[in-house]
Amino acid sequence: MPVLQTRHISKYFQDPVKVKVLDEVSLSVDRGEFVSITGKSGCGKSTLLYILSTMDTDYEGELWIDGVLMRGKSEEELARVRNEKIGFVFQFHYLLNEFTVLKNVMLPGLKLKRFTTQEVEHRAMGRLRQLGIETLALKQANQLSGGEKQRVAIARALINDPLIIMGDEPTGNLDKRNSDVVFDIFRQLSEEFHQTLLIVTHDQAFAQNTHRIIQMQDGRILT
Repeated sequence: MPVLQTRHISKYFQDPVKVKVLDEVSLSVDRGEFVSITGKSGCGKSTLLYILSTMDTDYEGELWIDGVLMRGKSEEELARVRNEKIGFVFQFHYLLNEFTVLKNVMLPGLKLKRFTTQEVEHRAMGRLRQLGIETLALKQANQLSGGEKQRVAIARALINDPLIIMGDEPTGNLDKRNSDVVFDIFRQLSEEFHQTLLIVTHDQAFAQNTHRIIQMQDGRILT
């Protein structure tokens, strides 16, 4: 059973006339797959990702996550799906500067309330160790380099053992060396831990090394 599946997703913007930005998008992503979505700016990549992540519910068609149809769910139910099933890594890390690295990574775990604070802290340290940045745990977020911040953001995305990690241009703000580091982390997560990843990217070198490329053009999937 696919981790994520869509059937005939279409999306319109009123701008000021009605414009179709996604056109009958059907796709599926299996457990452990490392998939990239590519295409020119304005082709609908990020719009699609917002729908797949349940943050945008104004669309036609069906979205299934872990075999469950998302249509008709309340905002509270969708928020729980996001927190339990989906880890997010964006172009900008969105770390809270007033908190330590450890606390930033713990936040989604504390919000889920599945584990005690001590257990969440233990899990967070485990994720930092997994990414080789456990020595940063007690640093303030604003003391980190750009590459370090993005690795912390990945650790945070992993804290609740998500079914799928979704990324929106996660290397878009990084230099080549740090982009390679982030890619290697994603590849390791996929190959060693069977983590499912769906990453929107402009970076063709990044995309070419993923398991599968979904190419978009004018709101449609080409491949």
